[in-house]
Amino acid sequence: MKLVRFGDAGSEKPGLVDADGALRDLSGIIKDVDGSVLGDDNLARLRAIDPNSLPKVSGSPRFGAPVARVGKFIAIGLNYSDHAKESNMPIPKEPVVFNKATSCIMGPNDTVILPKGSVKGDWEVELAFVIGKRAKNVSEADALDHVAGYMICNDVSEREWQLERGQTWDKGKGFDTFGPIGPYLVTRDEIPDPQNLAMWLDVNGQRMQTGNTNTMIFNVRQLVAYVSFLCTLEPGDVITTGTPPGVGMGIKPNPVFLKGGDVMRVGIDGLGEQRQEVRAS
Repeated sequence: MKLVRFGDAGSEKPGLVDADGALRDLSGIIKDVDGSVLGDDNLARLRAIDPNSLPKVSGSPRFGAPVARVGKFIAIGLNYSDHAKESNMPIPKEPVVFNKATSCIMGPNDTVILPKGSVKGDWEVELAFVIGKRAKNVSEADALDHVAGYMICNDVSEREWQLERGQTWDKGKGFDTFGPIGPYLVTRDEIPDPQNLAMWLDVNGQRMQTGNTNTMIFNVRQLVAYVSFLCTLEPGDVITTGTPPGVGMGIKPNPVFLKGGDVMRVGIDGLGEQRQEVRAS
């Protein structure tokens, strides 16, 4: 299933995208797409519904973040060795874990707003996954049983605040609008191998990132196990898993950073596409 939330910001309704690409309204079945409906039993009940029995939504409404009320938004840094190299950082021996503020989450096509005085805004196409079942110190063998599904994340970053304003990456990662996710939450039955997904990102029509999740240092199973040892993961929590090379700060000899008027397009096989315009404060 491709679960979505559609409508004006703050008033989104739950929906799904059927096999023909039509948007269907789920608001008569569930109140929202959040942690309370992401367990296997609930997803199986939704999967059993004939999409043709659901109201078809006309027009082209805005898509919001496909998961509401995210409790934790956890990110993994330097999870592709070639990205670590372009960042002039050592390849990690254990996952690099930091937090993105949940207040930065927005829809996949909403406007990215650079903070006042930003000079080093940057892009990162990433595979994100959503927890469907409570995970506490789970094994790698059981890890995927705790995943509800997958989606795209653009881990928008402000490198000056991330790397030059002290030692806390969170500062450059959690500005409002820095967490576009979606357009869909694609349930895990449709993504049998999350470690073989092509991914890309364009800025102003120029391909900047091309990669595949098969080059991750730590795969999804390992990340679920590792992070669930650090903290209990609850249904609806989001973990975004790192980016391949091609970020702006890695361009040699002159890094390229985001400015007002730029347009980013982001895609991962099977998970759809995003498009964000950039606005300066």
